[in-house]
Amino acid sequence: MKTIQTNRWKKCAALAAGIVMLSGLLGGCGSGGQTTVGDNAGHDQESYAAGSGMQESSTTAAAGNGAGNSQTQSIPASSGEMASGNGTGNSQAQSIPASSGEILSGREAVTVRIGSLKGPTSLGLLNLMEKASNGETTDTYEFQMATGADELLPLMVKGELDIALVPANVAAVLYQKTDGGVEVININTLGVLYMVTGTSQVNSVADLKGKTIYLTGKGTTPEASLRYIMDANGLAEEDVTLEFKSEAAEVAAVLAEDSDAVGLLPQPFVTAACLQNDSLKVVLDINEEWTKLQEASSDNQGGGMVTGVTVVRKAFLEEHPEAVEEFLKEHKDSTAAINEDPEAGAALAVEAGIVAKEPVALKAIPQCNITCMTGQEMKDALAGYLEVLNGFDAQLVGGSLPEDDFYYLP
Repeated sequence: MKTIQTNRWKKCAALAAGIVMLSGLLGGCGSGGQTTVGDNAGHDQESYAAGSGMQESSTTAAAGNGAGNSQTQSIPASSGEMASGNGTGNSQAQSIPASSGEILSGREAVTVRIGSLKGPTSLGLLNLMEKASNGETTDTYEFQMATGADELLPLMVKGELDIALVPANVAAVLYQKTDGGVEVININTLGVLYMVTGTSQVNSVADLKGKTIYLTGKGTTPEASLRYIMDANGLAEEDVTLEFKSEAAEVAAVLAEDSDAVGLLPQPFVTAACLQNDSLKVVLDINEEWTKLQEASSDNQGGGMVTGVTVVRKAFLEEHPEAVEEFLKEHKDSTAAINEDPEAGAALAVEAGIVAKEPVALKAIPQCNITCMTGQEMKDALAGYLEVLNGFDAQLVGGSLPEDDFYYLP
């Protein structure tokens, strides 16, 4: 897991010490190794926000470091520089101390701890990370980037994160597990899942019968959406074998070795896999399949897929409503920036260690459906999506649908 702490007040007196943790949050954690999308598929070890339900390793690093052994480095408040794009094997956390008691726009500056997943959710934050590292934000932001949602959820439950970008159905589960202790403040990614294979035998959902599908995210958006789509197309669970991998890069590795294999991947892993093996192609757009089912439904419960959302701890929201509003504004601007200038965004993605090569990122960003949907539009889209999942299997949303206080409507 990566941790970045930034603050706009470069001219503060020099302070020392930031604490960096390198720990396995859940059982089974291993070394602190890190790889990036587009590296040799046989060595990639990553997953995406919407997906990974397992996590093999956790690292702490400045944005774009190559991950490895964790170290702590102090940076005087006068320095706005951050280590990014470091290709060494050591991960470092760098801090620019917050100004003590500083009053900004009539309120005291706040430290906001944000967790995201390596993939489209973090792509939407990249420009904010860059802006914060240059000392251009009102509040202090601490960013933690993980490869699996299971790393972030315990931190939210324990109050060690204030905001997290997680799979849509996982947000509903978290709401139930915390007795309504979180609220969704925006949708950050729409449909990003695609069925990829090199075989000519798969051209429709029905063609998946008898196939083994490699995917990540047991119990999260990939599995939930696929199971619903299969069921609606007349496929029983026993008609298809779902082979779960801990990270999306493992799925890409399988496809690189066997082009006849079938994999369910999110962007940017789709682009990376197809560039590594030119016999691979996208055969099904899961968002498109989902939308077709909703349009054909008599009750038309929901619209398109919702992959990732942003949640805030209700206690933090009640204590710092202005800081949450400020983050929403910054997140919206950051999302707009990467969508409007994918070339600059591609460079940031490489620096942050999300994608290994700029051509991969540049090609993938326009297909990542990065957004910042808020208010009633957010509620309508997310509620419709969760209602469909609830009708199919209530456990996918934590046993029951969230109440209205799940949706942040200021």
